[in-house]
Amino acid sequence: MKRSGRCLAVATTVAAMAMSLAACGGGSSGASADGTVTIHVQAWKGGGAEPANVAEINKAFEKANPKIKVDFEYITANDTYTQKLQPELLGGKAGDVIMVDTDRMKKWGASGYLADLSGESWASRVTPDAKQFAQADGKTLAMPMELIGIGLYANMDLLKKAGITEVPADWPTFLADLAKVKKAGIDPIALPDKSGWTGSSVFQAAGSTVVYQKNKQWDADFLDGKASFASDWKEPLQQLKTLEDEGYVDWKNQLGVDEWAQGPQDFSAGKSAFWYQGAWQVSNVKKAGFPVSFAPWPGAAAGAKPNGMLFAGTMWSVNSQSKQGDAAREYVKFWSQNQNLSKYLEAEHAESPFISGLTPESTETTAFTTAFKEGRYRILPSNSWYAAAAETTTGSKIQAYLLGKASAAQTLKDIQTAASAK
Repeated sequence: MKRSGRCLAVATTVAAMAMSLAACGGGSSGASADGTVTIHVQAWKGGGAEPANVAEINKAFEKANPKIKVDFEYITANDTYTQKLQPELLGGKAGDVIMVDTDRMKKWGASGYLADLSGESWASRVTPDAKQFAQADGKTLAMPMELIGIGLYANMDLLKKAGITEVPADWPTFLADLAKVKKAGIDPIALPDKSGWTGSSVFQAAGSTVVYQKNKQWDADFLDGKASFASDWKEPLQQLKTLEDEGYVDWKNQLGVDEWAQGPQDFSAGKSAFWYQGAWQVSNVKKAGFPVSFAPWPGAAAGAKPNGMLFAGTMWSVNSQSKQGDAAREYVKFWSQNQNLSKYLEAEHAESPFISGLTPESTETTAFTTAFKEGRYRILPSNSWYAAAAETTTGSKIQAYLLGKASAAQTLKDIQTAASAK
């Protein structure tokens, strides 16, 4: 998932060396004279454009735990985060609590950097859907913080100008609405795809309805060799092409627009009726001042309801080398409690990963949250065939397809190969 980056430069061959450095200890120094300890927390949320209410939750933690202080460090996401944390973990200098995603959890966990949290009180409350993304080799190595949607944004003011009052739910209605906004002189949709993320993600979002409503066990069937992209994913790929064939998007132009910086700025500036991104951008888009709606990708057949696509997003792990392990675990436990985690979920516009968890409601995400509550969702299998390498390859292959450099059949064959790689 490109949102959090995945480039791990140091291979697992360093694991033994890392473990030998465990005695060096990570995180903050020991307790002060009055017994107060300080834990060092590192994350790619909680600063920059995504404060995500982290400061408020940390403040509440310190109030509830007066003998534990939080030394919070925000680090830019993606490669910057990984390139900073990797050598710090290797040298025993990383934070006591570190933010991870599934990919980092698996790789850093395999290297022995992450503590086993299986016995923590919150571990049994993680939903089965979310648990698989926080575990490796039967051990819970992270506390999932969210299940976050990725889908379609709509500028309701621009839709209103075209005579549209509701966000489309099925593919024929979506195409009809795109025609209406184009006729009204409005740029129909922005799908910035410079890194290949948007094309790959829309492909997955369309498949979440087209493929998974026919076969909820598609991931398991694919891994067992009983399902293939060539036979099942033609329509999701075709939906991407149809948008250009009908004149609603110019893929050559979109491949020159950055998904993470220019894309959000353009949509917030009111330059298109629709846009595709994750729910984590809802709070920023709301600042633009126009009514916005976030909904599942409308890839369903006429009259049918779409599935939402979710990503197992940020998680907290405890550094196995931490000198403040008990305080670090207390910090993670605090975040697992509904009244605290809900503040983060509210900022992220995400769903709770806990049984009987509290998912905040908002008018902007009603369509998406309704799909989740009705069980119409699929979580990206970022813990199996759709890991970092497969996602990257899928994005580049789809870019070539959209530029007319590869056929649909060859593209699906290439994606199959990437997803099958061990």
